[in-house]
Amino acid sequence: MDTGNDKGANLKAACRYIDEAAAAGVKLVTFPEVMNLDGENVGEGGGAEPVPGYTTDLLSAKAKEHGIYIHSGSFSEVIPGEERFFNTSVIIDPEGEIIARYSKLHTFDVTLPDGSVQRESARIRPGGGITTVDTPLGTLGMSICYDIRFGEMYRLMALRGAQVIFTPANFTMPTGKDHWETILRTRAIENGVYIVAADQIGKKSEFTAYGNSMVVDPWGTVIARAPDRPGILYAEIDLDWLDSVRSKIPSLKNRRTDIYDVIEK
Repeated sequence: MDTGNDKGANLKAACRYIDEAAAAGVKLVTFPEVMNLDGENVGEGGGAEPVPGYTTDLLSAKAKEHGIYIHSGSFSEVIPGEERFFNTSVIIDPEGEIIARYSKLHTFDVTLPDGSVQRESARIRPGGGITTVDTPLGTLGMSICYDIRFGEMYRLMALRGAQVIFTPANFTMPTGKDHWETILRTRAIENGVYIVAADQIGKKSEFTAYGNSMVVDPWGTVIARAPDRPGILYAEIDLDWLDSVRSKIPSLKNRRTDIYDVIEK
């Protein structure tokens, strides 16, 4: 998507994509980070919102209408009594029910060599936990954008049984061209999982987004890549292939937990 500052228009576009994808026979639809709004809203639906709320109600209705799963990408979730918000994703089942919810764990806080400071945590409150969910389609894991740089998080999801991990993003052009594909393929290979990474494209309120939405299989092969325009990218997830890859490269089983481990608190 090339999400802009009109939430109503963005969500109408999202619903059209859902209808088109459902007509093609998909079982699950996913979206990029900030799928409903980039910048200050000039349309309907307000800014940050509760869950359930304006965006999830629309997506839930579409999931139930078509009998499919929908991964929301991410959107700003209001936090009562706080100016900050959560950057939140949900997974909705074919009955229109929210079955999983995740808020971005990692915020980009940095002091650059020139002394300038960026504090994403001043706007976004980090989430409090890792999320996986078992479904008839497989065990799904949830992450958002900057999370991809923290391999331990992906390893924990894989150890919880994740077979497919969603990585909706709004990646910048400078880092995207050098890091996006490399990191996504690495996460897929080292954990033997599918990575499904829907990314924003276009000029945003603060930067140009990289695009290159892609699906990476457990061997590290990019099996689908989006062109540089809004639209739908299709891919098939083959869990038998995932099992085959894990049997050939059993890195999850060969970990030396007598010497090291990844511990979740």
